[in-house]
Amino acid sequence: MNCKIKFLLLLAICPLLLFAQKADLIIINGKIATMNKANEFRQAVAIKNGIIQEVGLSAHILNTYKAKSTRIIDAGGKTVIPGLNDSHMHIIREGLHYNSELRWDGVKTLKRAMEILKEQAQRTPPGVWIKVIGGWNEFQFVEKRQPTIDEINEAVPDKPVFITYLYGKAFLNKKGIEVLGYNQNTHYEGSLLEKDKNGKLTGLMFAKETPKALYTTLALTTVLNHEERLNSTLQFYRELNSFGLTSAVDAAGGGQNYDADYGVAAELAKQGKLNVRTSYYLFAQKKGTELKDYQKWVATTYPNKNDHMLMANGYSMEGAGENIVASAADFENFLEPRIVLSDSMETDLEPIIRLLVKNKWPFRLHATYGESIERMLKVFEKVNKDIPFNGLRWCFDNAETITDAQLLRVKQLGGGVAVQFRMYFQGELYNKMYGKPERQLPPIKQMLKLGIPVGVGTDAPRISTYNPWMSLHWLLTGKTIGGMQFWPKDQVLDKYTALKLYTAGSAWFSGEEKLKGKIKKGMYADMVILSGDYFQLPNDEIRKLAAKVTIVNGKVVYATAEYKSLDPGIAAVIPSWSPVKYHGGYQR
Repeated sequence: MNCKIKFLLLLAICPLLLFAQKADLIIINGKIATMNKANEFRQAVAIKNGIIQEVGLSAHILNTYKAKSTRIIDAGGKTVIPGLNDSHMHIIREGLHYNSELRWDGVKTLKRAMEILKEQAQRTPPGVWIKVIGGWNEFQFVEKRQPTIDEINEAVPDKPVFITYLYGKAFLNKKGIEVLGYNQNTHYEGSLLEKDKNGKLTGLMFAKETPKALYTTLALTTVLNHEERLNSTLQFYRELNSFGLTSAVDAAGGGQNYDADYGVAAELAKQGKLNVRTSYYLFAQKKGTELKDYQKWVATTYPNKNDHMLMANGYSMEGAGENIVASAADFENFLEPRIVLSDSMETDLEPIIRLLVKNKWPFRLHATYGESIERMLKVFEKVNKDIPFNGLRWCFDNAETITDAQLLRVKQLGGGVAVQFRMYFQGELYNKMYGKPERQLPPIKQMLKLGIPVGVGTDAPRISTYNPWMSLHWLLTGKTIGGMQFWPKDQVLDKYTALKLYTAGSAWFSGEEKLKGKIKKGMYADMVILSGDYFQLPNDEIRKLAAKVTIVNGKVVYATAEYKSLDPGIAAVIPSWSPVKYHGGYQR
């Protein structure tokens, strides 16, 4: 081929190459926190096909990447951050129930909480339960107390009501007792149903050794139909987007059966409708048959295989957990003393860990107390001698009282720790039970010092709220939701470190730390234009932050205020009586 022909071909190809480089979306005039390092901010970012093309000055990005078809968003000086990533949430399960629940998250007074309970009862059809399932405690209320069972019965005498408080307590009104047919002979192993002096149930339920009474009762309440569950899941994901959440790791949980309870999310994902990248774990539900379940799953499912669960480009399967065997359930009810794990724990856990490591299956294990972690680590170390972990991704969840020596052993085995802000809701209870801690619980700074991967999350929504800014407030202040200084003040995190843990830090737990968590060329285009400047706001104001625009996979999935015209919208909430239709989720 002569030089002239080569030149003519080059002239023909170059315009096509230049056109291919043009962006689908450009954000300009922003305070863009790249999160590559502290205090690194840029003005603009170009996005194509869900991937970040370049970050830089507004003029350069526009001149290089703008085409007639490119959508331009002017951030107007607002702060732009990578999408938030919750390392431990029960997002799939909550999607199935969100529309049926009244949320007290964010409610400032008990008076208002009871008002909306009564309002919801008035519009709820006969036979349908009114439910408040987690996300609150008494310390968020001005009154600093819980409702009494008499107040609940007075507010709602004619409809069944079920209210859970953390993992330790629940309220069941008289109508609820009647509908369920509970009586003085009703009994749940490991739990207490309180009786009055005449032997009749009061409606108060307490988890002593296990929360079985609470969650068996919850399973007997109103369940949405398939169409309503589809709508409920979309509504919940949009609610998360409104706070800037773009990714989550679903840690599985009690009552979350594979694969039946994953079907709604999978159906929506295959239609391209889910807007939170989700990795998920499998939780064996039946005590005594856990090994059989994992043997079946290892043979038929494959970690990191993208089956559209739940977002294009995202990983699907992540492995086993958060409880692997029932005998290793390290129940964190700070209304009661620590429960000593069963003597059979090691015997039950070891063969499953061997199976998982042999098949290179990631796993995570819920562990609150150092005493339990000690026993679990011995199992892991024993397996590692025979079948080396060799970089296998595994982690402890929570790990509030893990010791420095145990952290060193976690590091040696290549593990991480996914911490949740449960102490934001339970710090006062922990103090009452065990006394004020002399160190940070969980010891995040020590984990980081040792180079252990750390991600942050909420464990929402049955204990705490799903609002990530409340979790970030905890990291920045060490306070509880009631304002008590739980951590020593010198143990709190700086703003860059806290946000890093909620973005790139959490991405490690789904094996995606090279794909998301920063606003950087080649990474997923997941980012948020914030309602305020995270980096300049006083720490107590961080709780009020939300998203003005949320972008997932290069597409606007949520927009409000001056950006409302960009919002893709969502179908109306169903059923017509849904609390979400009238009160929303988090009470802002």
